[in-house]
Amino acid sequence: MGWFSNLSSDIRQYLLITGNYWAFTLTDGALRMLVVLHFHQLGYTPLAIASLFLFYEFFGVVTNLLGGWLGARIGLNKTMNIGLGLQVFALSMLLLPSPQLTVAWVMLAQALSGIAKDLNKMSAKSSIKLLVDDNAQDTLYRWVALLTGSKNTLKGVGFFLGGALLTLLGFKGAITSMAGMLFVVWILSLLFLKKDLGKAKNKPKFSQIFSKSSAINYLSAARLFLFASRDVWFVVALPVFLSTQLNWSHWEIGSFIAIWIIGYGIVQGFAPRLTKKVKGTVPDGNTAFFWAIALCGTPAFIALAIMFNVNLTIALITGLMIFGFLFAINSSLHSFLIISYATDDGVSLDVGFYYMANAMGRLMGTILSGWLYQSYGLTVCLFVSTFFIAISAAISLSLPKPVITL
Repeated sequence: MGWFSNLSSDIRQYLLITGNYWAFTLTDGALRMLVVLHFHQLGYTPLAIASLFLFYEFFGVVTNLLGGWLGARIGLNKTMNIGLGLQVFALSMLLLPSPQLTVAWVMLAQALSGIAKDLNKMSAKSSIKLLVDDNAQDTLYRWVALLTGSKNTLKGVGFFLGGALLTLLGFKGAITSMAGMLFVVWILSLLFLKKDLGKAKNKPKFSQIFSKSSAINYLSAARLFLFASRDVWFVVALPVFLSTQLNWSHWEIGSFIAIWIIGYGIVQGFAPRLTKKVKGTVPDGNTAFFWAIALCGTPAFIALAIMFNVNLTIALITGLMIFGFLFAINSSLHSFLIISYATDDGVSLDVGFYYMANAMGRLMGTILSGWLYQSYGLTVCLFVSTFFIAISAAISLSLPKPVITL
């Protein structure tokens, strides 16, 4: 551990926060898969399953809006520890006997999990802004891409873990093992995270939670529709479709979605190499528009393949691979742009507002995913996804255009 002690205090704190974020991400991805598959197995309709995540996404909106303000006032290490503790408690709530796991109770547990997740995400993403000089935008892009990509790779592992644990240990056994692991991480975090990283010099007023930057407002709106376009078919509709229409097992569904998200995270990590046309430049609004347009046709392609009865398994898997590749680049671009646009003092305020829009898009997509799939099927979910991406691309035209030369 000598190399660790030789690092600067800020970097050591950031690495500890990142490690906590990774551990949390594993349980978050696994819990999502466990809830979808377990309650589908119990006979819940797609719309009912979607409703289980309603508070998870809704409180993500609230948490990002308030969490950024809270992080600027008390420090990002404290918001991280609050998030870890809440996730342990939320997992423990799901250990009741199955008859007592009512929709309302599970929604409450998911609400706490949503608060926990967004406190962790906001803490990790905000801290990276403080470690890179304002003039080193290329370095910032690579660091953000690495953090975002590694997180999503681990989330994919979490999806795999959720399907595997449900098969091997059952629902209660899976929840117990995850709660125990995260409890240990939480205790270590309480012991070693001591520096108030990200605490603003001047404590922000509550009225400052809403962004006054036009660039951040446009980027947040584009982010909202981008993530709604994914979750409108990916969250509920896809797992249920794979189970009921293609007769995939829980293990197969969990493994496939895990591999997809792992690949998605790897592409995010390489996004800086794929998006910079000229050495010494970083992305701008034109870059975001181009990659959104490239993504736009993919869900429509999958929908048309379903409509015309093209080999469904091949068409779906191929379309998902293309969608994942392009979506990862779009997501990585947005993650860089928000950190680049955010101000240094009280960075969590800007990042929190942006991820509030992200959570709102997920909320909208989750609700629509259950309702549209139950009412109209996967094809309509995919066409709505295409429409949302087109809106995100149009909004991206209003982002700042000048390319920064390094």
